[in-house]
Amino acid sequence: MQDIRAWAGAVTNAVGSVFFGKPEHIERFLVAILCRGHVLIEDVPGVGKTLLARAIARALGGKFSHIQCTPDLLPSDVLGVSIYNPRTGEFTFRQGPVITNVLLVDEINRATPRTQSALLEAMAEGQVSVEGKSMTLPAPFFLMATQSPTESEGTFPLPEVQKDRFFLSFSLGYPDEESESRIMLSQTNEARPIDEMQPVSGPQTVVNMQEAILEVYVDRRIQDYIMGIISKTRHDSRLTLGVSPRGSLALYRGAQALAALRGRDFVVPEDVKEIARPILSKRILIKTEHTAKGLDEAKVVDEILGSLEVPGYQEPA
Repeated sequence: MQDIRAWAGAVTNAVGSVFFGKPEHIERFLVAILCRGHVLIEDVPGVGKTLLARAIARALGGKFSHIQCTPDLLPSDVLGVSIYNPRTGEFTFRQGPVITNVLLVDEINRATPRTQSALLEAMAEGQVSVEGKSMTLPAPFFLMATQSPTESEGTFPLPEVQKDRFFLSFSLGYPDEESESRIMLSQTNEARPIDEMQPVSGPQTVVNMQEAILEVYVDRRIQDYIMGIISKTRHDSRLTLGVSPRGSLALYRGAQALAALRGRDFVVPEDVKEIARPILSKRILIKTEHTAKGLDEAKVVDEILGSLEVPGYQEPA
């Protein structure tokens, strides 16, 4: 797994040259990419959500597309549409921005549910259906979406089925003082640092890494530990919705990817605990009476992790 670790180090260094501080967020992106998953960044405006997404895309290489969501955005604006050519009398298909390797969907909750649903097939199946025909998306395909939780006017909250399609979600938070000072200094010139970034990877390299993590060993005790976490969410009286089988698979794959990024070919319990919150938080739904008391998803996941005995584990021979 040293190849994966070296690849991740190169990507992290490249992204870290323009996105200062919090390398753990870059690592979470890489976990999702290795697992063929998608990421939802939810945070207040101005903390660098779009910058981080663009930097990841530039470092990985491949084709990049950007969708700025608005209430009048149509599914055809995302998927593509056939346009009539009066000179030839024929229709020409103009593909939408979804036909790409890395897709940034900015402020996804400003798009209508109809347009949001146009992304479901792409996220789940790696293909889109346009005008009765299916089109396979390029490999790899990675979607990064952003949204602000502080604005409600003109927004359409993501349904649970859409949240479940995201491999993981997290918030960036404000940078520390040192990082914010570096941000200010980096903007003193007209040229933006991200414009000078060069790719350190390529699409085929990413595909190779995605296949390599499947070889990471997961002991039976780790599998039982994962299922114990999932089962707790389904039997918690405070929740109306527990984690789906898609979520349990995501936690399994996420632990494999995190182990590979750390240079190991086997998963330890700490891998599961570390990646559980960003993977599971958006996959549970708290009852209204408990949210009114200040309970949130992250706290529920942390309490579940704290209630389970962590299995003893040794490196496989």
